[in-house]
Amino acid sequence: MIKNFDFRKYAADCQPYIPGESEATVLKRYGLDFVVKLGSNENPYGPYQHARQAIIASTKYLNRYPEDEYRTLTAQLAKLNQVKTENVALGSGAGNIIETVARLLLDEGDEVLIGEPSYRLYREVSRLMGAKIVLVKAQTNLSFNLADFKSKVTPQTKLIWLCNPNNPTGLINSAAEIEELIDQVADDVWVVVDEAYADFIEAGMRPDLVSKITHKKVIIIRTFSKFFGLAGARVGYLVANSTVIKMYNTITEPFCVNRTGLFAALATLTKDQAEAQKVKKQISLQRSDLFHQLKQLGFDPIASQANFILVKIPQNLGTADQLAMRLMEKGVIIRSASGWNLPADVRITIGKPEENQYLVKKISECLK
Repeated sequence: MIKNFDFRKYAADCQPYIPGESEATVLKRYGLDFVVKLGSNENPYGPYQHARQAIIASTKYLNRYPEDEYRTLTAQLAKLNQVKTENVALGSGAGNIIETVARLLLDEGDEVLIGEPSYRLYREVSRLMGAKIVLVKAQTNLSFNLADFKSKVTPQTKLIWLCNPNNPTGLINSAAEIEELIDQVADDVWVVVDEAYADFIEAGMRPDLVSKITHKKVIIIRTFSKFFGLAGARVGYLVANSTVIKMYNTITEPFCVNRTGLFAALATLTKDQAEAQKVKKQISLQRSDLFHQLKQLGFDPIASQANFILVKIPQNLGTADQLAMRLMEKGVIIRSASGWNLPADVRITIGKPEENQYLVKKISECLK
């Protein structure tokens, strides 16, 4: 019998990621015939037409490593962001990139600033590297005043994680606010901006931070999982200074994005933009409709710029955990926000119209 597992000494401090429940699991557990999944911020309309075709086409080449597709997708992303190819690198979704960036930048004892509440993976990958976590609390309306981040910076601060739009709130900081923070912190402080949901931001409100990578320690992380509906394909990318990209590619796994994902991402980027923009409008409309319907039912939703909304539930429905369980038993999967220390809030992904209405129906049943 093995008596001692010699894991990295900080691994025991980390908490496992808890994924949302799947439709198959809930169907089987409760003996249901129908389940609506609104708990994992997935895009219900993806993959788009040309991406689906590309996925099928890719199977012919799965016996080969995807050298050409790596170069082609990287070049296309560089063109889209108006940077050079040496400013772009790929990863297996945003999560893989976040973990790799932490390994690249953090040493034991470094301080990192993380908003609270925000995406929990920042905390775990930083802990694993032995960094000291400094939490920056949101304001009472759950938005972040970036001056609060600036006030927490010390000579030991190495990295600031920003999620924009933030998960789980869907709230954003403006370009001016983020640029001011970047300009004010010392040159040896990294600012990593996770833009997983940025493509859902309404026109004219999305910050453009790419110009900052030349003169400041700024890394921008994006993904094909949300807006482009390719969560299962696991494709993401980062935009950064060429020196960062070179080192990132040195320490990351070779060909960490699979050929099928690369085919799908390239097709989506070059041929499915019109469909994606139509879906964006639809999700925006559905988000607004659901916001108002929930308010009429006595909930207190936050005006989100993502494909989900965070909602404070009425007191007569109990806790967020209790409501999420009751809805799951009725065939609707949402996410309790108790894991973000928000025990009276739930996070709801924007689904198709019929899915959102099914949610409203089941919530109404809970209120009776």
